[in-house]
Amino acid sequence: MTANNDKSNFSALNEQQLQLLSSAASALNKDQLIWASGYFAGMASHASGVASAVPSTSTSVAEQPTLTILYGSQTGNAKGVAQSYSTAATEKGFQTKVVSMADYKPRQLKNETHLVVVVSTHGEGDAPDDAVELHEFLASKKAPKVTKLKYAVVGLGDTSYEFFCQTAKDFDSRLSALGATALVDRLDCDVDYEEAIAAWSVAINDKLENELKPVVTEQITQLRPAANAVAESLYNKKNPFEASLSDALKITGRDSIKDIRHIEISLEDSGIEYAPGDALGVWFSNDEQVAARIIEATGTEADTEVSIGDAKFSLLDALVNKLELTLSYPGFVKAYQEATQQAELGKLMQDKTALREFLSVSQIVDVVLKYPAKITAQALVDALRPITPRLYSIASSQAEVEDEVHLTVAHVEYEANGFTHQGGASGFLSSRLEEGQQVKVYVESNDNFRLPADPSLPIIMVGPGTGIAPFRAFMQERDATEAEGKNWLFFGNPNFTQDFLYQTEWQAYLKSGLLSKISLAFSRDQANKIYVQDRIRENGKEIFEWLENGAHFYVCGDALRMAKDVESALLELVAKHGNKSESEAKEYVTNLRKSKRYQKDVY
Repeated sequence: MTANNDKSNFSALNEQQLQLLSSAASALNKDQLIWASGYFAGMASHASGVASAVPSTSTSVAEQPTLTILYGSQTGNAKGVAQSYSTAATEKGFQTKVVSMADYKPRQLKNETHLVVVVSTHGEGDAPDDAVELHEFLASKKAPKVTKLKYAVVGLGDTSYEFFCQTAKDFDSRLSALGATALVDRLDCDVDYEEAIAAWSVAINDKLENELKPVVTEQITQLRPAANAVAESLYNKKNPFEASLSDALKITGRDSIKDIRHIEISLEDSGIEYAPGDALGVWFSNDEQVAARIIEATGTEADTEVSIGDAKFSLLDALVNKLELTLSYPGFVKAYQEATQQAELGKLMQDKTALREFLSVSQIVDVVLKYPAKITAQALVDALRPITPRLYSIASSQAEVEDEVHLTVAHVEYEANGFTHQGGASGFLSSRLEEGQQVKVYVESNDNFRLPADPSLPIIMVGPGTGIAPFRAFMQERDATEAEGKNWLFFGNPNFTQDFLYQTEWQAYLKSGLLSKISLAFSRDQANKIYVQDRIRENGKEIFEWLENGAHFYVCGDALRMAKDVESALLELVAKHGNKSESEAKEYVTNLRKSKRYQKDVY
């Protein structure tokens, strides 16, 4: 059929409309055309009153119990699981309510009949920020008896950490102690949790079928264009965008004890948008030489075919592109030892403390090199867990860099067992990936780390080391939007001359007046080490004045030490300069957190 015949037979569009549509389509790539088709289909179904693929329902029921789904999430994963499960439960006809623990009144617990808790764990078994108040309430004498409550708990964690899913375990034990009844056993999820969550969703919905099945008297379907669903899912963890590396520049000095890289990635033609405070998920490949060492130590062959799920790969391909080789965890040791019956490793496993210490300084390759043994290729693959993307705080604002995204990455590289070790994603971005080559990325939204909605409010930023990243984005955004609020940065690193990250940018912001104040803590430039928490104590009076004037307080960086030390300093200055008791200071800081004026992006 010719183009002219096409036009004459397609009377829905006039000549001008068809030209406009053709012109717009010619500028789109394949992925954008797919998105556009969904967009127009959604608009059409919305206009004609046809339900979209993702309906939301409002149901009037006779005494239908509500399933409350609470989530506690630091980076957004638990929130995503809670929302996805809510969709699955709603499709079953259950009436659900999804609530952040930060917005939930703890005393409401006594009124609940059915509850699902989805919560992550951070650091040394710590609850995420938005779960702290509810977590403490359940552990206190104020917690009510909840004998009529039926519940389920899902924990998100990482088995490479000692206190795996500890917060979920706490919620489970406390709810049980208060008289609640578990609908199903607690689910503790490792970093690769999609399949486990899917199976759990089916199990819990089966349990709830008889209890929550609604008595429907009226149903109203609210339509949402299918295009929205297409746009939301175009690029995500499962379907990342193939971006290209633009630059990887070392920004610490030659004599620095750290190797920090400024990474620039092009998002051209993606249509991806992000906000200051968001993170970038980065998929990576392992070092092929490391994979070869593992193959040699285990007596396997690189070209042996193995299965991961329903897919087939060569062993080498699986080790390089599909499986986690840099983070060690007890699960691998257990599976490897059971498959090989390696006697020395079996002895080590009996001492959990010694095993943890060994794994904390060892990669998978170090485990098999120290405890070599014959194993089948499939058993080796089964012992390993899938690669998961690394999340990096975004160090740029699109108001300034447009279709780029910047990261501040600590390149991990060290010598052990006679060869060079690198971090997974950091080594990939900084060393193994060349300029112009492809890297798969997606944006992880972080609503728990946002600039104030009111641009006139002051902000205090505490970001030592690579924790500086999101604050560079904050300042670019505030500069571009001409925000009037004052800005104060606390930054620390070992040495001024070697480790002052983005020094010229911060000095320019200070000179222009956008940065109102900067407090620096270079720990090794004097006999006594000085850290950001020390500078916070020194400036306690002025910090409290800023807080009293509505300032938002942000912390980014190490969760195990720095973030805890900063919080202790914050509590001290509030007590001292606010003339408050210890409990009153704690309540003051808790209220800052609840009002989203104290936010942390820690790892």
